[in-house]
Amino acid sequence: MSCLVAIAAAFGAVAEPVCWVDYAATWGLTAENTYGGRERKDFIVETTGNGVALFDADQDGDEDVLLLNGTTLSGPITGQPRNPVLYRNNGKGQLTELARLPVEGWAQGVCAGDYDNDGKTDLLITYFGQNRLFRNRGAGKFEDVSAPAGLPSTGVRFGSGCTFLDYDRDGRLDLFIANYVNLDLEKTPRPGKGEFCVWKEIPVMCGPRGLPLASNLLYHQEPDGTFRDVSAGAGILKPGGRYALQAVTADFDNDGWPDLYVACDMTPSLLYRNRGNGTFEERGVEAGVAFNADGRLQAGMGVAVGDFNNDGFLDIAKTNFSGDLTSLFLNEDGKFFTDVAGPARLGVRQLLGWGIAFLDADDDGWRDLLLVNGHVYPEVERAAVGDAYRQPTLFFRNLGNGKFADLTATGGPGLAVDRPSRGLALGDLDGDGRPEAMILNMNDRPALLKNTAPGGRFLNLRLQGVKSNRSAIGARVTVEAGGRKWIDEVRSGESFYSQHSMTLHFGLADVRKVDRVTVRWPAGKTETWSNLATNSRCNLTEGATAAGCQVY
Repeated sequence: MSCLVAIAAAFGAVAEPVCWVDYAATWGLTAENTYGGRERKDFIVETTGNGVALFDADQDGDEDVLLLNGTTLSGPITGQPRNPVLYRNNGKGQLTELARLPVEGWAQGVCAGDYDNDGKTDLLITYFGQNRLFRNRGAGKFEDVSAPAGLPSTGVRFGSGCTFLDYDRDGRLDLFIANYVNLDLEKTPRPGKGEFCVWKEIPVMCGPRGLPLASNLLYHQEPDGTFRDVSAGAGILKPGGRYALQAVTADFDNDGWPDLYVACDMTPSLLYRNRGNGTFEERGVEAGVAFNADGRLQAGMGVAVGDFNNDGFLDIAKTNFSGDLTSLFLNEDGKFFTDVAGPARLGVRQLLGWGIAFLDADDDGWRDLLLVNGHVYPEVERAAVGDAYRQPTLFFRNLGNGKFADLTATGGPGLAVDRPSRGLALGDLDGDGRPEAMILNMNDRPALLKNTAPGGRFLNLRLQGVKSNRSAIGARVTVEAGGRKWIDEVRSGESFYSQHSMTLHFGLADVRKVDRVTVRWPAGKTETWSNLATNSRCNLTEGATAAGCQVY
């Protein structure tokens, strides 16, 4: 599939703004993912799949890659990894296996944050079973500290999306964990044996409807580094059970306190507003983000947060089940949202979506959307129902007028391959300053998409807290340049079960100088840096007057 880049160079034609090319094999990612059965899925735990994390595991300044894995119900598969696998990046995109985290099982989601403020990024990995907190010991070594940190080490939960956040702004990261269903494999009907175990007359795995609802959990980090379950007192349990998948934290009402949004499957999605006193108020229905534009339930999967119309409020995009639109909740005023998916022209493709991300792929100053898709039922491949298990990766370009253009067909060979995708994470792996897209594909090799088309100018920012949490999660950044203004925040856990790089990327179109960067730190202080060069990466430290910038 041509992107017209070569033609444009030779004849002066207009090139496409993106040309996505898959570099996974070239850069060293060839191992297949392990997750349940390939040809059929007997239980819902085999369908959700895994996430991926891009973060600097060894403190060398480059983004490394963590690919999660699951297991199977039928026993080991020779030669395939069943542990989360960490790949070291040499700074130029070449990835080599560094370590395998020492826990097998049904890994689900991952979120990152320096919970102990020692300068090394730690990980929380959710599981069907017991969740695991991995403390980063340096040099690619991670220690499972779940039990000593006070997290439950017995019983079975279906952990899904997670996010570190400092909800009380005390400088210590707390932890929110969503849970999908209360699943007991011994009590769950087999495919075709229950009311919710048939889809389009095909016997399929049962759920989530018909299975017990689960509850979300909030853990407060105590001064001694342990985590205490405060879910009840903080108001997290008040809305009742949900089939919750991805959770994300962001300050949606611009009051300086991190809120929470949770995408839920066939139950109303949740918006927890942080009251600033240690408690949350759930107002998803009132705010307009619990249902679609018609007031109907959705099977929400993944979540992206970004200010797509550059009005100073963070908006929400959400992937949903096959046959439904991708939700695009426009943040009107910090309190109320409107689902503008239809007018924004996101309904041209109605696939089964998972990972989703806002990114300015062409650096024109407007955040685009990248979505990865794949069905839950491999059985559809053998039935004439009009659905496919492997589905396209979609790219929608933001036109800057509230509408998006579907450029999938002309977006390059990386978008021409159908995949059984789940997790999606963004980060600059080859050191050119522009983020790549890491895609985890169920029971298949990963994809690593790089936009090889030329783009505009940009600014990358890495933040480090001092009084605030070291990862600066929750920091609000405002960039002003060329008479325009952009905002973003440092977040933990997003997309579907995944972790983006915490380096913030701002596309700046043709602007040559950044007039001002303002950071509102989680601890409350606001600081400003002026006259920064574009096409550079700047390290901003809380309390430091100078920005450490390096031009690419």
